[in-house]
Amino acid sequence: MDKGLLKHRIPAVLTVILSCASAALGEVTFDYSAGMTLNAGGGEFAPYYMASMRGGTVTQPYSALLSAELSHKMDTTKRFSWGCGAEVWGGYSSSTEYDLYDATADVWLKNKQHPPRVWLEQLYGELKWRGVFLTLGIKRYGSYIISDDLSSGDLIRSSNARPAPGMSVGFVNYQTVPFTKGWLQVIGEVSYYKMNDSRWLENHFNHYNRFITTGTWLHYKSIYFRTNPLKPFVFTIGTQAACQFGGLNKTYVNGRVTDEIKMNVTMKTFFRTIIAGRGGKNPGDVFVEGNHLGTIDVSMEYRFKNGSRIRGYYQSPWEDGSGMLQANGVDGLWGVEYRSAKPALVRGAVVEFISLLNQSGPLHFNANDYGGSPIVGKATGCDDYYNNYCYNGYAAFGMSLGSPFVRSPLYNTDGYMAFTDNLVRGFHVGLAGDFTGEVGYKAMLSYRKSWGTPFVPRLRAVHNTSAMIEARYAPRRVPGLQIAISAALDRGDLYGDNTGAMLTVNYSGNFTFKSGKR
Repeated sequence: MDKGLLKHRIPAVLTVILSCASAALGEVTFDYSAGMTLNAGGGEFAPYYMASMRGGTVTQPYSALLSAELSHKMDTTKRFSWGCGAEVWGGYSSSTEYDLYDATADVWLKNKQHPPRVWLEQLYGELKWRGVFLTLGIKRYGSYIISDDLSSGDLIRSSNARPAPGMSVGFVNYQTVPFTKGWLQVIGEVSYYKMNDSRWLENHFNHYNRFITTGTWLHYKSIYFRTNPLKPFVFTIGTQAACQFGGLNKTYVNGRVTDEIKMNVTMKTFFRTIIAGRGGKNPGDVFVEGNHLGTIDVSMEYRFKNGSRIRGYYQSPWEDGSGMLQANGVDGLWGVEYRSAKPALVRGAVVEFISLLNQSGPLHFNANDYGGSPIVGKATGCDDYYNNYCYNGYAAFGMSLGSPFVRSPLYNTDGYMAFTDNLVRGFHVGLAGDFTGEVGYKAMLSYRKSWGTPFVPRLRAVHNTSAMIEARYAPRRVPGLQIAISAALDRGDLYGDNTGAMLTVNYSGNFTFKSGKR
């Protein structure tokens, strides 16, 4: 157990909460929850659907975890409002062996690693003025266009990985665009995060051939427009972009550091990440500042008279200009979603097709990148989604920051800290519903086939099938209590043959804090 964490961070959690309460006037309502998660199974990791889209909290085949959360939500109906929250996880998780090279003895070792025994999942404070918010700290986020509970995951920003500390500014919710009489609304944000997984990377990296970049930053921005949500048809279009930048890059050859690149971060750096400006004096940012990636998103929704709705959506990924110009074919996430307006046997359903095979073509060459080249022209392909020549894979603590459908670096037990299988195609199905007012279910199924990456293709394609079924019980006699039992499995060469069962018990409620004189 990390004693420094207990000594310094846990009191910080209480300080934030008490500061929020003491700053408030009148009565303040806090929401709380406490939970227990137990899972067990066979394999090197928890099955895909037990580990994915859970904020990186459950990854190992055996875990016994406790969690506690306390928060005060902003009141969006008021001109000025504030909020804060904290979430702590801790307990036992089993270890997984990763390869580690010892250059002094010229031998490969087995490096056992497990999640921390205690960690902060969230710790944040936020303010709202009119329609604008400011958030500081570690806060869980999700997708603007994808439903995180049933989807395979947003291609750029999902709830798959642990959140990082940072600052975010944006619109609280959709705001009406002036002079459109409510027919057009906009939402968006600009965020910066300081990645806090450097120690994890150092511990899991094999220290042989390849590089590792620690101390990086992450920039995120988005803007979406939608038509009047009160009408039967609602159209949404927008874009989002992320950028990894800064940090220290170390290149290893046969277990020894052969090169180091320090990518300094200045005020100019933050602006260049917004506009994808050319890198400054950083040798690791030869073309533009940092590693940029994003999606262009569209959605069309129809709402029935009874309130139920159905919608189709599409996310088109890009890694550079070729992807922005839609030179990557049908690459992306294609989905259809149904939501019932009331409890039903099928309360929600999602069907998705994911294809990332084109990647703007198999070749990448630009004569301008090689001074004096006799070859004229260029071929801007091999986008290599989620990977970069100078930055680690697009992940936090080994879990993809985007879609978990692309196999995360966490699963690379050879200690390779990048994505090995982004040439992937498959489908995902998610269902949720209610048997009674107290008993419900959730079911997930996916199949994928992978050909490796554009630069390191596999000699033969590998397959994977994953499935999960979950039953939930929320007794009316004990409001706030929810018990869930689930079973999941993976079959194939991509994730291995993992099986597992999980029990989660969660109790939530609220209480009112009164400040000042009674």
